[in-house]
Amino acid sequence: MNRQQKQLENALQAAQMYYYQNLPMKTIAAELKISHSTVSRLLTWARSQGLIEIRINDIRGRAASLEEAIKLHFDIQDVQIVPVPEIAGEQAWQERVAKVAANTLNQCVESGIILGVAWGGTINLVAANLTPKSLVGVQVVQLNGGEIVSNPSMADAGGLVTQFANNYEAKAHLFPVPPFFDYPETKQALWRERSIQQILELHRQADILLYTIGSPHGQLMSATYMGNYLTDGDFLEMAQQAVVGDIANIMIRADGSHDDIPLNQRACGPDLDLFRSASKAICVVSGYNKLAGLKAALAGGYVTDLILDEPTAHKLVASIGE
Repeated sequence: MNRQQKQLENALQAAQMYYYQNLPMKTIAAELKISHSTVSRLLTWARSQGLIEIRINDIRGRAASLEEAIKLHFDIQDVQIVPVPEIAGEQAWQERVAKVAANTLNQCVESGIILGVAWGGTINLVAANLTPKSLVGVQVVQLNGGEIVSNPSMADAGGLVTQFANNYEAKAHLFPVPPFFDYPETKQALWRERSIQQILELHRQADILLYTIGSPHGQLMSATYMGNYLTDGDFLEMAQQAVVGDIANIMIRADGSHDDIPLNQRACGPDLDLFRSASKAICVVSGYNKLAGLKAALAGGYVTDLILDEPTAHKLVASIGE
């Protein structure tokens, strides 16, 4: 048995003793003839490798009541509210929501599925928190165009999709287009190309869609609006069209409508009808600035599963009926 195999064997034994048998680390160390600190390192390594998954059933009722209110009012399949103190700040909210989303996604992704991933800052954080899971026949397809102009610390769209694919030993399908074209005619011509048609067909076949809500406002402004993709004229048009946010570069109004917004003729994103028909469209949202866009996505029927920070969830429930 080589060193790597020995580490795996010890990690599995330590995990089973610690989690299944409730043995203290001191006892595990004695049985495996290793140090207490080595047991701790083995358990940490086992979690990082996907050997251990932890599920918490919150029976306190606070988050559960919020989740139930959102599920019933908006008629969606599942809601997860991530407990986080309001005082922690929106950066901390986003990081914690991303960790929960990464764990949830790992439970959903199975061999043979197609996962559609929309580029964005929140989804980049989800990718950074993934735990490796060895699967067979998974495909990961990029849902929207994206590249980095002003924020080199964030993965570009192709890099993001590749991260997800590597995590599941999957095949990555890239969508090598910018977030927006300068002219609608450019998009129309490219959309006729066979290679692009193949990507669009994978969009239609996707079993799971993972995305966030883009917002042009707030402390954590979305990547789409921070780059040099949109002009002052575009922002003026968005205001005139009463745009409240976007889903994978496709602009939406408060009622979820999007078809007649001129900017969408140049936007490189999926047909939003895909989100309505998807068996699982997971929307990962954090921050008050995303609230208007989230309400629009819910109104449009683009969400089946929602993962949301608790402070924003309170505001969402409070806004029902407004």
